[in-house]
Amino acid sequence: MYIIGENIHIISPRVKEAIANRDEKCFQELAVRMVDAGASAVDLNIGPQKKAGHEILPWLVEAVEKVVDVPLVFDTTNLAAIEAACETVTKAQPIINSTDARAERLESVPAVAKKFNTRLVALTMGEGMIPVGADERVGLALERLIPHMLEIDFPISDLIIDPLVLTVSGCQEYCPECIEAVRTLKFAWDPPPLTNGGLSNVSNAVPKEMRPLLNRTYMVMLMGAGIDMVIADPLDLDLMEWIRVVEERDESTAVNQLLLRLHDRVAAMEELQPEDVDMSDSQQAEIWKTVQVLLNKIIYTDSYLRI
Repeated sequence: MYIIGENIHIISPRVKEAIANRDEKCFQELAVRMVDAGASAVDLNIGPQKKAGHEILPWLVEAVEKVVDVPLVFDTTNLAAIEAACETVTKAQPIINSTDARAERLESVPAVAKKFNTRLVALTMGEGMIPVGADERVGLALERLIPHMLEIDFPISDLIIDPLVLTVSGCQEYCPECIEAVRTLKFAWDPPPLTNGGLSNVSNAVPKEMRPLLNRTYMVMLMGAGIDMVIADPLDLDLMEWIRVVEERDESTAVNQLLLRLHDRVAAMEELQPEDVDMSDSQQAEIWKTVQVLLNKIIYTDSYLRI
């Protein structure tokens, strides 16, 4: 699994302070920790940064490239900042995150990605809407995103479709639809574009102690659907362990066996069944309840694990 380390994110007070103080060491330490933990790339999320983004992002690129060799992801809506970062990067092919199907973004961002030979994340979002249904999301990819890339001769092999992971708290119906969108995109074009998801989005606005289980369970389900990469926290050791269990088909524990059954059920377009789960095992029971929430079978509440 291709993991884009998410930990350099402007939403973090530590990151915000380090940017303000131009604390190079903070970002270098974070980058090294993420790569050592298994990250395949490092996300540099500076937010809009309308005034200083064109200075901040290239500075970050220079700082992080001193200590790691993996691809960097330029995660901002500030196109001037992205261009400045593209001019600065010297190592691996970077990734721009992101464009979408809105006319203004589609006309501007892919052209920059082509000019600088980067990979490009494209969100299945149009003017004023985030489609709920998997078919609608795939439709945006097939009818607007991919045709535009072909029109400008952008390599489909460098295109990464992101069907938008949204939070189970308030957008619960989106969770199974995103899984189906990932699955469908694998058959929607030849060759199929890569797929990506912002994993931790699924647990936004959820109590902190509940977020890891939702993230890890959704990760296994997305893997079953065939997702290629995720923006996630590689410092979550349990998340990385669950990924390893699936990739290596490790059946050494009862929980591992359940994770593999969950993965295989999703891959077969089936649902996890009660007979797949030992409900007397509290960890398995929590995974079962979490799957039911993520499939929109039971309504999410902050107390769903205690019901």
